[in-house]
Amino acid sequence: MASKAKRAQYTLEFKLEAVRLVRAGQSMAAVAATLGMVEQTLYNWVKADRKDKLAGAGTRPVSPEQMELARLRVEVARLKMERDI
Repeated sequence: MASKAKRAQYTLEFKLEAVRLVRAGQSMAAVAATLGMVEQTLYNWVKADRKDKLAGAGTRPVSPEQMELARLRVEVARLKMERDI
């Protein structure tokens, strides 16, 4: 009997930061890749945030350092893209 893979659960703060990055002009693909998640999940968060229905699981703590690291990775990716253009 094969066991199901455990689904990742994210805090509301983590989700809001990911949505903020998308709203700041980053592509969903870039943000999702940087944060190590599926693009569809991020799309669902952005859609839920537009409806003010975004909620966090609260069981996977994300430290402020992890959030900052994710934000900086996205920023570096954006700057590399701008430089290459």
